[in-house]
Amino acid sequence: MESVRRRCSLNSQADTHVTDRRDSHENPGSVGSDTTLRSANELGRHEYLLSDNSTSIRISIPAENSSLEGAMATHGQFHAVRDRLPTLYEVLARDTKPPVDLFSFYIYMRDQQRAVDYLDFWLDVSQHTSLCRHYVRELRRSILVETPDLEKTGSKRSSYVLDHMGEINDHAGPSTEPNQEEKLKDQSLSAFLRQDNGTSNHSPQSSLGSQQSAMRASGDRPLAGGDRLPRPSFMSRDSPTRTDSGSPAHTVTRADIRASAEKILYTYLLPGSEREVMLPQGIVQQITTSIEEEGRDDPEVFDSAKDYTFQAMERDAFPGFLRAKALGNLVPPSLFLRLVLGLISLTAALWAGFTLIFLDAPRRLRAWEIFPFTIGIYLLFSHQYHLDPILALVGLSEYTFFNFSRLEEPYVRKLLTKRALMALLVTIVVGVAVIVLFIFVPGYRL
Repeated sequence: MESVRRRCSLNSQADTHVTDRRDSHENPGSVGSDTTLRSANELGRHEYLLSDNSTSIRISIPAENSSLEGAMATHGQFHAVRDRLPTLYEVLARDTKPPVDLFSFYIYMRDQQRAVDYLDFWLDVSQHTSLCRHYVRELRRSILVETPDLEKTGSKRSSYVLDHMGEINDHAGPSTEPNQEEKLKDQSLSAFLRQDNGTSNHSPQSSLGSQQSAMRASGDRPLAGGDRLPRPSFMSRDSPTRTDSGSPAHTVTRADIRASAEKILYTYLLPGSEREVMLPQGIVQQITTSIEEEGRDDPEVFDSAKDYTFQAMERDAFPGFLRAKALGNLVPPSLFLRLVLGLISLTAALWAGFTLIFLDAPRRLRAWEIFPFTIGIYLLFSHQYHLDPILALVGLSEYTFFNFSRLEEPYVRKLLTKRALMALLVTIVVGVAVIVLFIFVPGYRL
């Protein structure tokens, strides 16, 4: 599990994405939220208030950042130094560190929100875009090798588009340089794929040939009927190295792109699909028509659905994620265990305290009450604050039950250290007051 987490947070160049197939679908209509969230639009800014019983943190973001396009437009200026909580786009772009990295957000969406399909849909669409970029880059290389002098070719339309498309960056997930130039390149990419749709002359390697050669090289048998290879996932140690068409991972064909678009449609969007996400009917119908009737498979087909999913996660899930990871370091099962053990310890301490008082026991004997009172009060305050002060001070955060990661995000660590000191101070004050009361109160034998 630890190696998987490192792969998620550090390997930003690999074309991997999170895919944990879960059959349970709770809250299908929305991503869900369990945090206090208030937003306002004042002076062109959106303000989010993350609060628990004792601490409130106000996040102020420019209004244009409330959409995916706005988040992409302002992402670069915060890339170098971030003395604030991260945005959702930064988490998805793998520009954050534990405990607010993409792996932790995936675990939160899976275990607490029960809405991991939204995140998987986003990541699959991002990988589809990466696949298209890889295809066009390989296509341009093959054309430059086969036709070094484009002026002598008979048909130059596609070659001209490729030649003027510029260098295409290929990142896993969202682009890490989403400026206006990159946006124009993505639009040119989709335009070229629509123009090139249905032709195989430009493919670096024909789809059928790549499938047959890959099967001969690997010894695999052809898939019968509509069976497909399993989806790649960095949640498993052995990720497949082949695309859906069976071609090697380093060679992308047009059939791969088509298969990727169809897989997204059939897995997430069609009614009754395996991992259906709830999107407006108009968006689903538009994508279905574009893929099945118009034969499109360019990235722009999924733009509206991707933006809708981003806003849903940003509105309903991300504030709760920040509250759980930036204001606390414990997961719900651990909180429940601390509540139970704290109540048991405190009950035992109170029973022993009153018993020793009414037996008129000496104070040196009553001093042993320090241990159950301290344990009980500490565990109950940890549950109240959703924070274990000692773990926070040593730089640990829990991402699953009794599995911990280091606090590597500087601002989050500083924030959790301050809250840990405050919680520890309150725990000590209350604990000392109760212990002094039960130790030094005069005994009375009944």
